[in-house]
Amino acid sequence: MADEQFPAAATALEEYQSIEEQMASPEIVSNPDKLRKLGRRHAELGSIVSAYKAWLQIRDDLEAAQEMASEDADFAEEAKRLEGELPAAEEKLRTALIPRDPDDARDTIMEIKAGTGGEEAALFAGDLLRMYTRYAEKRGWTVNIQSENTTELGGVKDVQIAIRAKGTPAPEDGVWASMKYEGGVHRVQRVPVTESQGRIQTSAAGVIVFPEADEDDDEIEIDPKDLKIDIFMSSGPGGQSVNTTYSAVRMTHIPTGIVVSMQDEKSQIQNRAAALRVLKSRLLAMKHEQEAAEAADMRHSQVRSLDRSERIRTYNFPENRIVDHRTNYKAYNLDAVLDGDLQAVIDSDIQADEAERLANQK
Repeated sequence: MADEQFPAAATALEEYQSIEEQMASPEIVSNPDKLRKLGRRHAELGSIVSAYKAWLQIRDDLEAAQEMASEDADFAEEAKRLEGELPAAEEKLRTALIPRDPDDARDTIMEIKAGTGGEEAALFAGDLLRMYTRYAEKRGWTVNIQSENTTELGGVKDVQIAIRAKGTPAPEDGVWASMKYEGGVHRVQRVPVTESQGRIQTSAAGVIVFPEADEDDDEIEIDPKDLKIDIFMSSGPGGQSVNTTYSAVRMTHIPTGIVVSMQDEKSQIQNRAAALRVLKSRLLAMKHEQEAAEAADMRHSQVRSLDRSERIRTYNFPENRIVDHRTNYKAYNLDAVLDGDLQAVIDSDIQADEAERLANQK
């Protein structure tokens, strides 16, 4: 009966148990790459299996209680209680079975670029960098700055960071599951430090995010002949030399025109490896976007223009207000949000996304 009502859940349970057996084998234990891939799939199936087992338990207990209800009033009361719990357990299982973004458990590459607004936009981009760094710390994630171009006043012209979870998280706890909603134009309204008249100025910063590809990801193959690699000397704020060796790498993927620069690692070899991984991540994101478009199932879109009119969120300092324009979320705790308390804002996007996926499933 269970298999007939939820065949996809039964199949997920079989795969889950098979993966557990594989992960315990010496061959897999000694192969970190295979172990990581199996671990990610195991985590993906975990929520389905958990919901399925809970539903099975309630259903079986209900059947047993109903059989004894006529003989014992306590069983009749138990059957009544379980009847009330079964619909919620069933709905939770149906929700768990809704296809997730396959990249949810992946780590994330994020780029923040100052947009319109000059020095003020660069200072705001720096505020966003600090906000995401503190949010990541609250989630127990690590943040690695891969490249950064700053201004003399401490602003950020552009920065690229890698945000990574520890271990193998469940999809809903993965970095991409939350950070994918941050892509777009972020608008700020405040009195700039460079403004002597106290006038409020509007400026913007753009955020682009994409899931990070595994080093051994065989979904994307890059032909070395398609790469143009330039080596140059690393530089810091104002063009100041960071070191005396030509260790920075600029990698251009000729077929797509994608350019990746990397200078924060200690050696040219490390920068080359890091740049290749970011390039692979960009190509993976491009591939998945094309597949989603062809399937008429576009994921949450990212505004890649830095035009102030194409905004996803507004940060209003005079009113201490933050607004997410996609979900109409509004709160007056901007200071806390910029200090990393970003979860409620992101949750509004997650809930809207889940509601849409649930509606499309019916």
